[in-house]
Amino acid sequence: MPWMGIQDLWTFIAAVLVFLALPGPGTFTLLTATGRGGVRGGYTALFGLLLGDQILMWLAVAGVAALLKANPLVFHAVQYLGAAYLVWIGIGLLRAPRSSGEEGGIRLQPGHYFRQAVLINLLNPKAIIFYMAFLPLFIDPARHQGMATFATMAVIIFVMGLAYCSVLIGVGNLLRRRILQHPRVGLFLRRIAGVFLIGFGVRLGVSG
Repeated sequence: MPWMGIQDLWTFIAAVLVFLALPGPGTFTLLTATGRGGVRGGYTALFGLLLGDQILMWLAVAGVAALLKANPLVFHAVQYLGAAYLVWIGIGLLRAPRSSGEEGGIRLQPGHYFRQAVLINLLNPKAIIFYMAFLPLFIDPARHQGMATFATMAVIIFVMGLAYCSVLIGVGNLLRRRILQHPRVGLFLRRIAGVFLIGFGVRLGVSG
């Protein structure tokens, strides 16, 4: 039963958790800031990442809302494309031979963690595409409540991001050493996430 227009709430929450756990530029930014600036540096970067994430999400919301209003059939087609996109990302994560090391090369200047974290998120070319594919999968076109539904999804993503990243900050030095200095840890997490993304894509595509 949809809640607040969100279809399959618990799958939505699980999917958000998987994406948060997947190492990427944001994760490495947070861990680097924590390693250099302690808890204060970590939270400064975190709020920059959260702000950038919310900006990208609401840009995607504008597109999703336009699709809902324009043509329900087109919206359903986007849902199927979104499910296929999740499967495609999952397969790509499973096939990745090793971490590219690109994220590990992120360089942050002390005192500018917030601004740099915002820019790192906003300049991630895949993020807006991800949100455009991800959000429609969990919206029930017949029961959605417009901005209330989108705002609820935004709050869930924000709260989960804050909680998860607070854990990362708490053990930042340990995780930073293991992820940045031992690429196999990051590779393992990527493959686990890949399996879940394929599962989410298949389930949502079939149920849609």
